[in-house]
Amino acid sequence: MTPGGHDALDGERPGVLAAEAEGYLLAHAHHEQIRREAAELRARLPWLTTAQAEELTGHYVRLRLDVTRRLLLSTVRRAEELREEYEDRYAALRRVLLRRHAAAACAVLACGAGVSSLAAGVLTR
Repeated sequence: MTPGGHDALDGERPGVLAAEAEGYLLAHAHHEQIRREAAELRARLPWLTTAQAEELTGHYVRLRLDVTRRLLLSTVRRAEELREEYEDRYAALRRVLLRRHAAAACAVLACGAGVSSLAAGVLTR
């Protein structure tokens, strides 16, 4: 708990809530788009009875939602794969950079020690 009596995660909560609200609104808009498409399809089939038109609408909406769900899940899976690949690559690059900096620091220290001993040798003469 912080001095104000709030958890440390409270600062993240508005962002999480905003993301959830945005997701809900996007899902709702997508669902409405699917319903409009189903209505357009029904309008092209005027010979259907009311029950048939409702069944067609329900079937179309379910199919489209299933397709959307599968696409989103595959996108999430691929995003996770890419994240792992990028994290692995970042870690490898970070290790290389650390080794190079350590080698450069050793070289600078060795040069400094060499110059120091050379200067001490010259001054003692």
